Amino acid sequence: MARSQWRSRRKFTGKKYRHSRKKRKRELERPPINTVIGTDRKKEQRVMGGNSKLKLFSSVFVNVTDLNTNKTSKVKILKFESNEASLDLNRRHILTRGAVVETELGKAKITSRPGQHGVLNAVLI
Repeated sequence: MARSQWRSRRKFTGKKYRHSRKKRKRELERPPINTVIGTDRKKEQRVMGGNSKLKLFSSVFVNVTDLNTNKTSKVKILKFESNEASLDLNRRHILTRGAVVETELGKAKITSRPGQHGVLNAVLI
């Protein structure tokens, strides 16, 4: 069965909404891309309107920008620090926007959306 971004079938009380229509193609949802630290794996995905998204499944390197010197360099990720988005993502070491990683230059906060942009960009903190 297709995943949908339409509203839930149930109200917050647990009562079901009255069924009014079927799912629509524009409401299609795909499974989340849980980016982790590992060998580089990417995939290009065709999306609505014939456009494409580059999905990043795993990566070892991150583009880190130092805001003081305004220089960007590609450095290796040493370890995962934290992810404030969710306790589950933090426990599973999933890299999303806002996650903090330890790099060769120091701690960096991820600013890109790796599941949709296909690249890991970060700033030093």
